[in-house]
Amino acid sequence: MSSVERQLDDLQAEIEAEVPGDITISDVTYEGPELVVYTRDPKEFASDGDLVRRLASKLRKRITVRPDPDVLSHPRDAEEQVRKIIPDEAGVTDLDFHADTGEIVIEAEKPGMVIGRHGSTLREITQAVGWTPEVVRTPPIESSTVSNVRNFLKQERDERRDVLERIGRQIHREEMADDEWVRVTTLGCCREVGRASFILSTPETRVLIDCGDKPGAEGEVPYLQVPEALGAGANTIDAVVLTHAHLDHSALIPLLFKYGYDGPVYCTEPTRDLMGLLQLDYLDVAAKEGRAPPYESEQVRETIKHTIPIEYGDVTDIAPDMKLTMHNAGHILGSAVCHFHIGDGLYNVAFSGDIHYDDTRLFNGAVNEFPRVETLVMESTYGGRNDYQTDQEDSERKLKEVINETYERDGKVVIPAFAVGRSQELMLVLEEAMRTGDIPEMPVHLDGMIWEATAIHTTYPEYLRDDLRDRIFHDDENPFLAEQFNHIDGGEEERQEVADGDPCIVLSTSGMVTGGPIMSWLRHFGSDPDNRMVFVGYQAQGTLGRRIQNGWDEIPMSGDRSRSSTLTLEMDVETVDGFSGHADRQGLENFVRTMNPRPEKVLCVHGDESSVQDFSSALYHEFNMRTFAPKNLETFRFE
Repeated sequence: MSSVERQLDDLQAEIEAEVPGDITISDVTYEGPELVVYTRDPKEFASDGDLVRRLASKLRKRITVRPDPDVLSHPRDAEEQVRKIIPDEAGVTDLDFHADTGEIVIEAEKPGMVIGRHGSTLREITQAVGWTPEVVRTPPIESSTVSNVRNFLKQERDERRDVLERIGRQIHREEMADDEWVRVTTLGCCREVGRASFILSTPETRVLIDCGDKPGAEGEVPYLQVPEALGAGANTIDAVVLTHAHLDHSALIPLLFKYGYDGPVYCTEPTRDLMGLLQLDYLDVAAKEGRAPPYESEQVRETIKHTIPIEYGDVTDIAPDMKLTMHNAGHILGSAVCHFHIGDGLYNVAFSGDIHYDDTRLFNGAVNEFPRVETLVMESTYGGRNDYQTDQEDSERKLKEVINETYERDGKVVIPAFAVGRSQELMLVLEEAMRTGDIPEMPVHLDGMIWEATAIHTTYPEYLRDDLRDRIFHDDENPFLAEQFNHIDGGEEERQEVADGDPCIVLSTSGMVTGGPIMSWLRHFGSDPDNRMVFVGYQAQGTLGRRIQNGWDEIPMSGDRSRSSTLTLEMDVETVDGFSGHADRQGLENFVRTMNPRPEKVLCVHGDESSVQDFSSALYHEFNMRTFAPKNLETFRFE
């Protein structure tokens, strides 16, 4: 008998000793980080609302209780009873029964009403029909991404269970190593922005954190080939952890599966959906630009199949000697500061990912309170000594001034924006400004993936700022459904109509002008001096956006041979700081200043060379802590 089998037998005995005598436990197994308990008496289990919580606390495991399949009522009878229990106002749109696991997936417009106070309605459902309910939100804006991900996971349910059981055995295997140490190896994003990637390793475990590309630098990928990474084989990695979905952190995760990786990817649920959206678009853009994509769409599907979603604040076993907790990073939807607790109190490392310290219109500010942290791996995108952004109020005032001036001269405003995060922030600003009369009402055209990314935001309002979440719960107040927003989906003909029409605002990807629909808007708007291009997000070195920002007016354009290969830019170019999803220098310092507890060491990463060195030096002088500005392929060992 393997050590995992013995462990499961012991756990079953512990559970049987803890539950009342009228409850039969038929099986106990692992699925990923969760302990799944099968019972022939699900109704009795549900009658004690605290029983699962008490078991989870005693065993220190995440626990899911499922009914033994042979005690289930018929789905037709169960559906009738379930619909009677759930209030009509919940807006149930679908019920999906899975007899193999005894689960019923309930899709509803208002999931909270299906869950009930402290889960009371869910317990009532199980008590009535025996099935275990799982609740998902019906997106207020239809999202093909959310729909495709859910349908795919439904279709792959059996195989996914096999994957999860195998991962569960890996996580809960017996520790073999006697040594105790922790190492962080930098594989990218050191003294540069982009291709974020790190290996966190112990004698027992190796975890890859992020695996992104570098904007505007084709072919510059993380150093995956070194022995510490994939050089010893893709399956020597125990887990992949993704801080957030932006491509400079997520683009190359499917490449791992191409190389033979077959393990878990941990991230939040919205990060999973956004990651799939952005990775498929990444392949699409590569094909349109005539570049060989590094992987196929099949590997994107494999990535999603192997993803294990984690909610903020949940402590999750990801290896025999490692626990992961994700916290809100305030950067984009689902972005996370990832905290690793290693060994039995041996060491704690936090990876900030990208953060925004203060509240924004979209998100609550980044969380920086942890039980313990000895080392912080900290982004420094705006860590330079002069990287102070204007505050949000001033930024919004300047943007409104630019829009009003452009409107008065009958011009049009085009804003290159990241589909995820900045676009939704701007939509909120523009919706309010038009509603309050600060700017004239005019169409706001959303091009590229912005509408789809917005739909995903409305699917996960619990990840948004508290007051915005409440507005989305009331459809008549949902700002993303304002009538001035127009989704461009008709291609060039529709863009030409916009260009020939009245004053308007266009939000378009790509945010750094590295391709995509923004190139078409440059053609349509660029030669008219009455129009304006407004930069609101970070423009990385080497990107066309940075060059235009720095004064370039001869723009190289690819297209059919009849078109000129360069475009002379006549339109005004403005930069409005303060809308970045990244904390500025002050915000980064405040994150460390108020961090509880304050770490002993900080590795300053994800910034241009001068930014990381300035920020590292500032933290050392201000807080008297050990700081580093590592290069790529450095290893730090912590005892």
